[in-house]
Amino acid sequence: MQLLRWLLFPFTILYTCIIWLRNKLYDLAIFKSKEFPVGSIVIGNLAIGGAGKSPLTQKLIGYFKDKYQVATLSRGYGRKTKGFRLVETTDTAELVGDEPLQFKKNYPEITVAVNENRAEGIEILQQNHNLILLDDAYQHRKIKAKCNILVFDYQSIINPIVLLPTGNFRDTFNQTKRADCFLISKCPDLIPEDKKQLILRKLRKYNQAPVYYSKITYLDLINLRTHQKDNPQLAATDVLMLTGIANPSPLIQYVQDKFNKLEHLKFPDHHDFKLSDYQKIKEQYNNISSENKIILTTEKDAQRIDLTQLSNIPLYYIPIDIAIDQEAQFLELIENIVNKP
Repeated sequence: MQLLRWLLFPFTILYTCIIWLRNKLYDLAIFKSKEFPVGSIVIGNLAIGGAGKSPLTQKLIGYFKDKYQVATLSRGYGRKTKGFRLVETTDTAELVGDEPLQFKKNYPEITVAVNENRAEGIEILQQNHNLILLDDAYQHRKIKAKCNILVFDYQSIINPIVLLPTGNFRDTFNQTKRADCFLISKCPDLIPEDKKQLILRKLRKYNQAPVYYSKITYLDLINLRTHQKDNPQLAATDVLMLTGIANPSPLIQYVQDKFNKLEHLKFPDHHDFKLSDYQKIKEQYNNISSENKIILTTEKDAQRIDLTQLSNIPLYYIPIDIAIDQEAQFLELIENIVNKP
């Protein structure tokens, strides 16, 4: 696979030129960006998927929801609907996308909306809200937010920066210049000093904005049928793990350390589960010889799973949170940027 990606390097050069030109036209104001009076925060990244934007969005919802009239606005990736739509807890991922549905179920008291046209979405939401969180909108340059948070997966930023299709970056690294702060996600417990210096050298080439570090924390398992916390005897349990996320590696490591035995079925990011997938899942589950076994998935994937297809099987998801180094300072910085005149 790596060899194939390097064979596609001529297309990477072409893609890089196209992205550079598009950004230049916005920088020169030939392509126009629109500002809005409402408070707005973009949570974005330069690489494709798996940076940890959704846990950060939820962290910001939790912090701001009692201080502001908060709304979140996403594209609703993977949904089969178009245009502006308010998300309800009774919706399906097919209607609104998995991540917006997750936000709404976790915070039913706030407004969650989807619209592929972010400018149109802001126009509608700003009538009744004073803070809009824009998930994955850093490349949506038709809008100019009050605050831009740029998230980098730790592993992606310490590796060479190469654009698609050879690498995983969808935007040129000089676009870090537009960020108001950086969050390095999925960090190890102890970051080697040489790695920190490498990260800072890369970011400081274009921007002097504050840099924060975070790591994933895994919470108690949730039973998909009862929606209650439930911790089976993990060390004695075999698990079939289903993932349809961009980077399941940290979760794999965590589950391997906690459970007796792990089998992993990996699907593409935002995968739409078909009948054939459920058949494969049931077959693999039934082939696990232990009687003490469960199926485990991510909270995002749980939004897309049809429970009726996996009846009589213990089914759980594992919620995640992020622990941000100097979290109070980070959140205060974001709020101050949003409130700047």
